[in-house]
Amino acid sequence: MKPQLYRLTPYRPGKRIEEVKAELGLAQVVKLASNENPFGTSPKVGPAIQEVLKTLALYPDGRASALRAALADRLDIDPERLIFGNGTDELLHLFSRSVLSPGLNSVMAHPTFPNYKRNAIIDGAEVREIPLKNGRHDLDSMLEAIDENTGIVWLCNPNNPTGEYIREKELIDFLEQVPENTFVVCDEAYYEYVTADDFPDTIALMDRYPNLIVTRTFSKVYGLAALRIGYAIAQPAVIRALEAAREPFNVSAVAQAAALAALEDQAFVSESIRRNREGLETYYQFCDEAGLSYYRSQGNFILIQFSCSGDAVFGYLLKRGYIVRAGTALGVPNAVRVTIGTREQNLGVIEGLKQFLKEHTQV
Repeated sequence: MKPQLYRLTPYRPGKRIEEVKAELGLAQVVKLASNENPFGTSPKVGPAIQEVLKTLALYPDGRASALRAALADRLDIDPERLIFGNGTDELLHLFSRSVLSPGLNSVMAHPTFPNYKRNAIIDGAEVREIPLKNGRHDLDSMLEAIDENTGIVWLCNPNNPTGEYIREKELIDFLEQVPENTFVVCDEAYYEYVTADDFPDTIALMDRYPNLIVTRTFSKVYGLAALRIGYAIAQPAVIRALEAAREPFNVSAVAQAAALAALEDQAFVSESIRRNREGLETYYQFCDEAGLSYYRSQGNFILIQFSCSGDAVFGYLLKRGYIVRAGTALGVPNAVRVTIGTREQNLGVIEGLKQFLKEHTQV
């Protein structure tokens, strides 16, 4: 075994709904911890999956041909600029495996999505973490951390867990100064939720910066988290090299069919985005009235800061039947991250937070 594996803590998923029901004797529990779509999936997905169930004895299309063509058409790009993975997680691992090794380093923000660091450690690369500045990537300090041995720079945009984002001009200025032999991976898992006018058009930037790779997912707004399917966009030469390291048949036929059906239902996507934005505004209003610090989010979650341990807030809401994400595991110990839910779920969490604040006046 690689010695670095013993330094890592295996990923611990959040509490399961049934687990909490049994532990606390609750009839109803709402999970708002993993940034899933509370409105489910497009009604077109179910029938598409039913069709695939008739052919489970066959291997899936290793090139995801139908989905590749439909997604390329929607993004208006060459289909050869796409690669699909068993969730974005597999693609992040693929990039790390393909680029990083002992003697190289990887630059990332802190706190951010933890798999960047995990993958770099497993592949023996040095990890260089640059603290966020007001919830945002400190791109100037990240540039200072890059040297001739930097293999990958990871940019989570919008950033998880803060929801803040890198502006287009900031990204262009950054890319202008990154060495051509250093890959910049923009992880845009929450891309569809973004409403900011100055969010980067990363696909358009690839012609100028061939070392740029973008990842997106069907797990969030499309509501297909259980099926694990994501994709990356890059220059064809980069994709061809990555394809050599990709496992054959890595995306199931069920996931491909579901993603294709979900992609066709943009009305569902638009409605999910609209309701998510309404939910965010509800939390903003509550936090402003309660005097709580927070970041205005471009994702489907909000990070709220308290003057006490986020674990205490997490535990209080858990007893009321709401599973949120304590900030301790995210690198922000005095905060909780809450996935935006339905209106009823949002109001339930807010009521719980109001009660918590009343009972903990020091907060």
